[in-house]
Amino acid sequence: QVQLVESGGGLVQAGGSLRLSCAASGRTFSFYAMGWFRQAPGKEREFVAALSGSGGSTGYADSVKGRFTISRDNAKNTMYLQMNTLKPEDTAVYYCAGGRGRSFGTSEEMYPYWGQGTQVTVSS
Repeated sequence: QVQLVESGGGLVQAGGSLRLSCAASGRTFSFYAMGWFRQAPGKEREFVAALSGSGGSTGYADSVKGRFTISRDNAKNTMYLQMNTLKPEDTAVYYCAGGRGRSFGTSEEMYPYWGQGTQVTVSS
């Protein structure tokens, strides 16, 4: 079984920073692409960022490009999302997702493994 657990969410003022972590257990994800999605109240879940199994390739939603940085430490089976210059519109539950192969994608359907989510609230 694969388990993904997010942490690091919280309340922050606009312009502040948070770092989310996603710890994998049950199976190492060093070979597999991983990503972050988020869901705001009343909205559907949307793609935020993803990276390849090696961490060498990354992709970001236009809304977070230049502010968020996705990374992974495969030795620790952990993925991170560094969120800087946070905006109120970043408020959402953030989900960690694990993919099937080395290449990442932006569609939820490409990720069979999901964490429980962690709340990020950005006040104005």
